[in-house]
Amino acid sequence: MEYPPESIHTLIPREEVRIEKPQRYTSRFRTTVVQEKKSSKDAMKTMGPAKVEMPSPDKYLQKNSRDNKLAEKKASTKAGEHSYTHRKPDVPTRSDVPLMGLHSNKDFVKTNVMETTMSEPRKPKPIYADTKRGHRQLLEDSGLVPKYIQKKDYGETPEYLNQRREEVQQAQQQYDQYVSDRMKEGAMKVLSAEERSSIMVGLKKNWEDLNRQYQGLSMVTDTITKKHRKERLEHAMRQLESHIGMLERYTTIYVAND
Repeated sequence: MEYPPESIHTLIPREEVRIEKPQRYTSRFRTTVVQEKKSSKDAMKTMGPAKVEMPSPDKYLQKNSRDNKLAEKKASTKAGEHSYTHRKPDVPTRSDVPLMGLHSNKDFVKTNVMETTMSEPRKPKPIYADTKRGHRQLLEDSGLVPKYIQKKDYGETPEYLNQRREEVQQAQQQYDQYVSDRMKEGAMKVLSAEERSSIMVGLKKNWEDLNRQYQGLSMVTDTITKKHRKERLEHAMRQLESHIGMLERYTTIYVAND
C-alpha cells in the first residue's frame, strides 16, 4: 500500500472558509406584476380585445367610402355661368325597344371611294441620313433648310431695338438741353483743348514724381511709418490715374463756375 508523500500542508489541518453571498433582491411587487401581465396577455389572444363587438355583415367596406366627398354644386342663377341642373338621359332598360326599320339611301361604299380618290396623298416628311448605316432624322429640324431667311421680317431691325434707340436719343437730347441752359445761365463752361492738354500734362508729371518716390521705397516695410508712406503714395497714384483716364476718355468736359 502506497502512502502519499509527507508535506507540511498535510500536517496542518485545513480550515474551510465559506463566503456567504448577499441575498438577492426581490421586489415586493413581483407577484402583482406577474398577475397583471398574465391577465393582459390572456385578454389579447384573439384578434382585438374580446369585448369589442364584431362588425355587422351588412356594413362591409364599399368603394370610395373613405374618400373625402366634395360638397354638391348648387344650381347657378347668375348670368353667364353654367347650370348643373341638367342631367344626361338614363341608360335604357332591357324592356325598351329601339327604333327599327330606319334606312338610309346613302351608299357608303361609293362615298368612301369618292373621298379616297379626291383626297390628296400625304406627302412624306423630308429626311436625311447622317451615318453610313442609314440613321435618319428630320430635315426641318437639322438647320440645313433655309427657313429663317425666308421670313417676312428677315434682316429687319427688331422693334425693341428701335424703341431702345429712341429712348437713348431722347435722354441725350434732354441732357444737351440741360447743359445748354446751364451754360446760358453762366454756371458752366466748356473746358478748351489747350486747358485739357495742360491739365493732362500736369497730372502725368505729378504721377511720375510719385512713381519715382514709390520706386525709391525700401523693400522691407518693417515699421509703421514705412507702411503708411507706401499706402499714401499708392492712394495718390491711383487717384491721379483715374483723373488721367477720365480726361483721355471724354473730349468734352464741362466745368462749373465758382
